[in-house]
Amino acid sequence: MSTPTPVPAPTPAPATPPATPAEPPLLETVGLTRHFRVGGGFSRHSLHAVDDVSLVINRKEIVALVGESGSGKSTIARLLAQVYRPTSGEIRYQGRPLSKLRGRKAQLAYRGDVPMVFQDPFSSLNPAYRVSHGILRGLTLHRPELDRAQRHAEAERVTEAVGLRPAAEILSRYPYELSGGQRQRIGFAQALAYRPKLILADEPVSMLDVSIRIGLLNVMTRLRESEDVSFLYITHDIASARYVSDRLLVMYAGHVVESGPTEDVLAAPRHPYTRLLLSAVPDPRAPLEVDATTAKSDPPVVIDPAPGCRFRNRCPLAVDTCASADPLMRELAPAHSAACHVATADPEAPQPAPRTTASA
Repeated sequence: MSTPTPVPAPTPAPATPPATPAEPPLLETVGLTRHFRVGGGFSRHSLHAVDDVSLVINRKEIVALVGESGSGKSTIARLLAQVYRPTSGEIRYQGRPLSKLRGRKAQLAYRGDVPMVFQDPFSSLNPAYRVSHGILRGLTLHRPELDRAQRHAEAERVTEAVGLRPAAEILSRYPYELSGGQRQRIGFAQALAYRPKLILADEPVSMLDVSIRIGLLNVMTRLRESEDVSFLYITHDIASARYVSDRLLVMYAGHVVESGPTEDVLAAPRHPYTRLLLSAVPDPRAPLEVDATTAKSDPPVVIDPAPGCRFRNRCPLAVDTCASADPLMRELAPAHSAACHVATADPEAPQPAPRTTASA
């Protein structure tokens, strides 16, 4: 009788590698709020510039913050740049709260990682010095490991990166010798010299001619890829936001009222304010006789505002609930959220028709 062949013991399965923790967002705000006291030292009135704003910016992402003047967009930029301190809420950079940054070195490192490009390009340049002065001074402050020759080489590199050539000639000029578009590119070069992770661009093209805006927007998209940098692009121009951004945040009277992937938000806007913004964009394909959606003229109340939706006085779809309860952000489609009592979860569901007045 033959001996049965022994069955080899099963090879133990390799241990499952531990799950890699998800990378935290590059920058995140949770309930960010900023109020300003108005009416004198003994006044108890406050202007609610930013109220309970939560946003996320990931690596190599361009996020557009869109809204009319006075909606709080620039206040958010200054909060992120630590020009203002939040009244409440939290800002987290790479998962770490900014409130835990201690010491000048840590503060300087953050400001180098998250610089700001301002609306007026001339205000960021000293007219008494050559263009190279601002870039070299920033390199001396934020990158002290570079020697003099390396700083000059880096200044030329970032100048060429924003599309200004020959760099040496541009850097030797004074600000008044440059055009507005060239000065704004120098503003981006100054920010780029710090090796930033996120650039806060506050209306960077609003003071430029329409013909040269597209060139600067293209610079932003190129820098995102070549320099591994993200952007918070603040604008009131929804067309430029559509051209350059990955995600869109629509802001009104201190609140973010809608957010999501840019094309999704603009293809199927859910908040009445977003629809109102889109109705103001010129469309050369539209017929000559069309009804334009208009809003009431009442401005939003942002000084000691009462509960309820702040857009209700201008909203053509307002219902009774809008005057008594604050609308909360809720997801209406994958990654697409809005704060509106009227919005429905199904984008194909019939929506109330907005009131119309005069023809366009």
